[in-house]
Amino acid sequence: MTAAPGQQALALDVRGLSKRFGALTAVDNVSFSVRSGEIFGLVGPDGAGKTTTMRMLASVMRADAGAIRIDEVDVVADPERTKRHVSYMPQRFGLYDDLTVDENIRFFADLFDVPRKLWQERAVQLLTASRMLPFRQRLAGQLSGGMKQKLGLTCALVHAPRVLLLDEPTTGVDPVSRREFWQILYSLRATGVAMVISTAYLDEAERCDRLALFDEGSMMYCDTPQQLKRELPGAIVRVASVRPREAAAAIERVAGVRGVLLVGDGVHVHVDDAQASGAPLAQALQAAGVPAGPVERIEPTIEDLFVALLERKHKAA
Repeated sequence: MTAAPGQQALALDVRGLSKRFGALTAVDNVSFSVRSGEIFGLVGPDGAGKTTTMRMLASVMRADAGAIRIDEVDVVADPERTKRHVSYMPQRFGLYDDLTVDENIRFFADLFDVPRKLWQERAVQLLTASRMLPFRQRLAGQLSGGMKQKLGLTCALVHAPRVLLLDEPTTGVDPVSRREFWQILYSLRATGVAMVISTAYLDEAERCDRLALFDEGSMMYCDTPQQLKRELPGAIVRVASVRPREAAAAIERVAGVRGVLLVGDGVHVHVDDAQASGAPLAQALQAAGVPAGPVERIEPTIEDLFVALLERKHKAA
C-alpha cells in the first residue's frame, strides 16, 4: 500500500466485509481504511454491528465475505500471520485479578515473545503515561474500573502492534480516567499505531480523526466529524429550560421542527430554518407555560447528526 505524498500509509484496509447469523445480517458489505497514526471511530446503537466488525478484524470471528488486509497481509486467508501486528481489547479485557499489574503485563508480553528488557522498557513508558507506575505491585483485582482499563491498554500495547482495536474501552469508566485514556491514545499517534475504537459516548466520537456511523449492520456515513456535520440538513437551535422534558413536548409538533433531543438543562431542536423557527418556538413554549431561555442557533454535535440521520432513515423506511 503506497501512500500519496504527505499521507500516512494504510495500516488497515477493509473491503466488502459481511457477517450473517442465520437470517440476520449483522454486518453488511462494510468497507473502510485506516492510516497509520489515525484514530478511526465506529459509532452506532447497540446491535449496529460494531462489535461483530471488531471481532472479524481481530480474527476472533471469521467473515462470511469480504477482505481485511493489514500491511499487505490478508487477515481472512492468513490470520496467524497478522496476530503480531494487531491487538484487540474487547469490552471485557482478560486481565487476571490474582496477578499484579507487572505480572499481567509480563504474561501478555510472553504470549508474543517480547524480550524481557524490551517489555520492561515499554511497561515503564506506558504506565508512566497512564499514571499507573506507583501501582505496579498491586493486584489487578484491587484496581478501580478506570485503572483496569488503563492496564488492559498497556497489556494490549506491550508487543507494539501496528493496529489497535478497542471495543467500547471507556464504558463505565469515570470521567477523569476517560480523559487520561484518550490522552494515551493521542500519544500513540506519533508512533504510527492505527486505532479503531467503537464507543457509546458520542462526545468521544468528536475526538476521532474519522468516523463511521453504523446502523443495523450497515455503514451509513464515513468521514471526519467536521465533514459529517455538514451532512445535517437544516440547523440546530438550543433552548435552555429548567423543565426540558416539558419544553421538548411543547415544541416537537411546531411546524418546521424535524426532531428534539434532550441535552442537559435544555433541548437541541433540529429545524428547517434557524431564523424562521425562533418566534414559533418561543410562542409554543409561552403557550404551554414552560419557562425557557432564548432560542439560540448552535453548531451541531455528532449526537445531533446521528439522531437526525437515524430519524430520516427510519421515516424513509
